[in-house]
Amino acid sequence: MQTRMIKVEVRLYATLRKYCPEVDAENGVLLRIPEGTSLNDLLARLKVPEQEVKILFVNNRKQSIDYVLRNGDKVGIFPLVAGG
Repeated sequence: MQTRMIKVEVRLYATLRKYCPEVDAENGVLLRIPEGTSLNDLLARLKVPEQEVKILFVNNRKQSIDYVLRNGDKVGIFPLVAGG
């Protein structure tokens, strides 16, 4: 049985761009991923360490790491931010 693929748009912000230079905040990248992929799975695929991620947005709504992506989702991944 063949795994069904879905498409999601991904944007990485600030310091997270170093892990996947082809994904940027302005243009993002369209990825084909297996149906049933969670945000945690997506981070692993992009080689982004989970401990460096502060906020995950899907379609402009904050989501947990175990959120399962759906076809057409738009994902924003934001790092921990230091400063005052």
